[in-house]
Amino acid sequence: MSVLFGIAWKSAWNRRFTLALTLLSIALSTFLLLGVERIRTQLRDNFASSVSGTDLIVGARTGSTQLLLYSVFRIGAATNNISWKSVQALSAHPGVDWVVPLSLGDSHRGFAVLATTPDYFTHFRYGSRQALTLREGKPFSELFDAVVGAEVADRLGYHVGQKITLAHGSGELDTGAHADKPFTVTGVLARTGTPVDRTVHIGLAAMEAIHLDWAGGAPMPGVHIPAEQVRKFDLTPKNVTAALVGLKNRSAVFSVQRWVSTYAGEPLMAILPGVALDELWSVVGVGENALLLMSALVALVSLAGLVSVVMAGLNERRRELAVLRAVGASLRHVLALLALEGALVTALGIVVGVLFATLGIALLSPWLQSQFGLALALSAPTANEWLLMASLLVAGFAASLLPGLRAYRLSLADGLSPRI
Repeated sequence: MSVLFGIAWKSAWNRRFTLALTLLSIALSTFLLLGVERIRTQLRDNFASSVSGTDLIVGARTGSTQLLLYSVFRIGAATNNISWKSVQALSAHPGVDWVVPLSLGDSHRGFAVLATTPDYFTHFRYGSRQALTLREGKPFSELFDAVVGAEVADRLGYHVGQKITLAHGSGELDTGAHADKPFTVTGVLARTGTPVDRTVHIGLAAMEAIHLDWAGGAPMPGVHIPAEQVRKFDLTPKNVTAALVGLKNRSAVFSVQRWVSTYAGEPLMAILPGVALDELWSVVGVGENALLLMSALVALVSLAGLVSVVMAGLNERRRELAVLRAVGASLRHVLALLALEGALVTALGIVVGVLFATLGIALLSPWLQSQFGLALALSAPTANEWLLMASLLVAGFAASLLPGLRAYRLSLADGLSPRI
């Protein structure tokens, strides 16, 4: 076996330039394969970790997916709000530990504005029940304080002390509808890889304050209440968009869910975030299947390249293989020689590809997180990634058998006779 290995190594070294190109091709294919697989798994993990530690999400009666979209992902709008009286009744339920109300509807330069209470920073969890932390500053405490997500701060260049104004409604266009009541950034949240990064957080009272002189989604004609005078009014919210609920005992989740669905005050519904996330992923998970298909195509192309290069190299090796056969090399030896060479090239290509993938994740992770909110972390290969690399190695070994069969069929005369 050692003699065969030595022959394979010397043969490969004599054709090092051609095999170097093949090795680079396999390395790039491995890089793409592992990169696509890592992005695929991280996409699902980031999606599933958008909210954790919340037992129920309560909102107006609608579809569970729609409630999840606007309450967690800030996508779309609620068909109806829930009254503040209902939020108070929910908070008073004996099985409920905490309630964090959420009010949506305004925006700031294309980013959603979320009005909530300071309890949001205490109880909201993401990932593996990770709490929100501030990169700088502190949570809002005064009426016109705001806490911005990491992506908002990085993309718009905001820092603590920055003055910002909010716009009515959603969208990229900043109409300056609430320019008379500016906010001061008091904190910037650390990056989470969730919709929190793309959100401006204010207090519920502040949401009421900026809409005191509004009615029906538009300013009231001839009415203007300056920011200095809003504290004279009752700023208790009349209604909110949704509420995050934590229970004292998770075993009571279904009983509380039934209580919400049969609440007499108004039609409400409560969803389990994990179940709703799975339902939503079954809809948007088509992209995951596309990435899986892309991974398979990348692997197929890389193996096809390996076979084509080895087949093309047979013409250069006619004499070498003919001499081996003339001295008594059997079909098994010829196949083993070429398969071993293919396996060596594939293995080295995989190693280089893994190095490329590691370096790529280290260099591109900050950019991907800031531009797309996709958090790629350096970690040991997953079981699927080990399986992909092993499959690529086995396939590279098997792909070399086809050129071996072709080489054995070449006649001795064809290999030993000089071509003119």
